[in-house]
Amino acid sequence: MKLPENQIRYIDLPEISETFVDSFGAMTFDGQTARIELCVQRMDMPTGIPKPDHKPTVRKYTACRLVLTPDALIDLSNNLQNLIIALTKQGVIKPIQPDTGTTH
Repeated sequence: MKLPENQIRYIDLPEISETFVDSFGAMTFDGQTARIELCVQRMDMPTGIPKPDHKPTVRKYTACRLVLTPDALIDLSNNLQNLIIALTKQGVIKPIQPDTGTTH
């Protein structure tokens, strides 16, 4: 049930820990909820002195599984779009230019 914003009082809980993520895993929607895996990537560090031809491997770990109602998913999308617009206006990020490619 979606309530009007003026009926909802936000209460911050500073004791809740933050979770760092740098990538996404699986994203699914089952008709009732959206599930998004937030992940962190870790580079395997070789033991000893690395060799020049060594290609490091990276492992991707699930750091958090976020489960959202459809309304919360739309709210997340809208808030992310607003954040991207603000960061673009500030010059923090640049929009991706479409690749014009070459024509034959």
